[in-house]
This record gives sequence, C-alpha cells and structure tokens, in this order.
Amino acid sequence: MLDPKLVAQGKEIFRFDTFGDEQLWTDTLQLHNVVAGAVDPVTALSVGLKVDSEVLPEGVLQTVDLTDPATTITLLKLNAVVGLQGDVQEINGKDTLVSLGTTCALCHSTVDDSVAPGIGKRLDGWANRDLNPGVILSLSPALQDQVIQDVLLSWGAGKYDAYWNQDGLNDPTVIPPAYGLKDVALATYTGEGSISYWNAYVAVTQMGAQGNFVDDRLGLNIMHDPDLVTDKLPALEAYQFSLNAPKAPAGSFDSDAATRGKVVFNNQGNCSACHSGDNFTDADTQLHYPDVIGTDPTLASRSLTGKYRTTPLAGVWQHPPYFHDGSAATLLDVVEHYNNHFALGLMPSEKDDLVQYLLSL
Repeated sequence: MLDPKLVAQGKEIFRFDTFGDEQLWTDTLQLHNVVAGAVDPVTALSVGLKVDSEVLPEGVLQTVDLTDPATTITLLKLNAVVGLQGDVQEINGKDTLVSLGTTCALCHSTVDDSVAPGIGKRLDGWANRDLNPGVILSLSPALQDQVIQDVLLSWGAGKYDAYWNQDGLNDPTVIPPAYGLKDVALATYTGEGSISYWNAYVAVTQMGAQGNFVDDRLGLNIMHDPDLVTDKLPALEAYQFSLNAPKAPAGSFDSDAATRGKVVFNNQGNCSACHSGDNFTDADTQLHYPDVIGTDPTLASRSLTGKYRTTPLAGVWQHPPYFHDGSAATLLDVVEHYNNHFALGLMPSEKDDLVQYLLSL
C-alpha cells in the first residue's frame, strides 16, 4: 500500500518542484527573458504548453489578451502553466518574470481540454505528446549555434532526446507516459533501472537540477551541495506509482471484437509471450535485442543494456504514436509490424480484432 502522505508530498514535487533547475533555464538559457518578451499564450499553446484551468479566476480568459506576452506572465504568476514555475515580482509597478524553472509535469502531464484546446484540468502521468521541447529550447540565446539549432528543430512535437547532451548523437524518442508503473521494475525504454533511477537521471542531467547523480556505467558523477533531488525521490516515486493507467472511454472500442482479439493476443498473435502478466510486460525477467523484435536499434546501441524493455500495455489506447521512436502511427501499424516480422499469418479480421482488444486495455 502506498503511504497517502508520501503520495501527497510526491504530487506537489511532481507538479511544482524545479529541484533548483533555474540555474539552467534562467541563468544559462535565459528563457525567462524570451518568455517575457516574445511568448504570448497563443504561442505557448502552439508549442504544446498547457494551462491548468482549475487555478484560473472565473472568466479571466475572456478578459485578457491572449496575444500579449504579459498575459503569459500573469498565467505564470497564477501558477497555471503546467510544468513551468515562474518567479514573478512587481518591479517599478510592473509584473516582471525574474526566473523560470521546469518540473516533471512539463513532459508528463497534459490537460483534458475541457475549456479549450490546451486549457483544462490536469491529467498527471499522461505524456504531453503536443509538447515540442526542441522548439522551446531553440529559442534560447545560448543555443543559437546552427548545428544545435538543426538538432533541436529536428525533434518535433512529443519527442525528446535524453542522451543527446551526453553522447552527441541525435535520435529522439517519444515522451513516455508516467502512469501504470507501480509494479513495473524497469521504467525506461531500454531497461536501465527503476523509475527513481530515471527520475534522478532526467532531473540532474536534463532538467538541470541541483542534485546528485552517479552512474559509473555512464561515467557520470554529478554532485551538488545542497542536493535538492535525492531526498525527494521516494515521494515522487510514490505519487507516480499512484497514477493508474486511464481506462478506455466507453464506446471507444468494439467490445465483441475485443473479446475475439484477446484470443488472438494470447494465441495466434503470441503477444502474451512478452506482454505477459497483469502489467502486460516481461521486463521484470528479460530484455530483448532489437533484431529479435525488429525495431530500430539506434536507441538500444546508445543504452547501457543494448536491448529494449517490453512496454506495458495498460492505457496504450491513449498515447500514440508507438514504439520508442514513434515509427508506428497507430496500433494497426504495430500489429502489422509484428505480423510481418514474425510471419504470424494473421488474417485481416484477426488483426482488426487484435487492435480492438488493445484499445480496450
């Protein structure tokens, strides 16, 4: 059982704790100046940033200018921009953005669009596949070198390369969801470690947090005093473990076809050989070489394991595209890939039924 107090603490960390990463986003990248001078709400929404409607005063969106960067500063002051923490101070009678930092929620939360596209109630754990981190980073005055610009602008919405600043290679992956991981031992595409391992890696090496991260396998020994990350990892993990995969919406799949598709999943399709158990993954017991499953080997070759983890399938309906590189636009594309790679010989009706079963998970 998860400790409710620890979960509540983790929720605050997940949503609002920057771990001191303003040292990167403000001091080095100077993105607070970019936001203050050129990023109005329309622009912010266009690059995938989300607005938490539950903290907005009633009617505020109808009274402000959504094409004015000053409105973005107002939203930051209200703590309404999901995943961004802005220190807004009144200077010479004007609200001024003094610093900017990021939180876990930037990439791993979205909203339900209940007010407008990009504006609504938070959905923590859902991958923000609208977010374009490369474009956001490309706005930094510190990253204007053309080689760097070419890399950042090549990623596209919903993708990020968490190794590029370590090995210099450019091979972005789709942002993964952070839900449904409670009983999944390995949290990354390539199975390096637990969710706390990945939280620490991302916080320190990607977000620019003031924390410690040591992994001799990667040749990394990053230390800060004080360490603003390590003591928060248990609570952060507890909150992420509390995030269940979302149930498929009623009417979003054909239940009769899904019943037939479950038979295909467990028999003709042989999907359950790897997508096994309650979590639909064998990651606790084994990883898989790229040539065995027929997926692009680049990410695996950059990893510590050289292999891929079987992705848990709960909530798979919610987060296209699929595979680590987003190379499968739909679940039917996934089924077609494995049907061809393993020469399964599935009939069109069986493939369609299998898709409906996946949509039901």
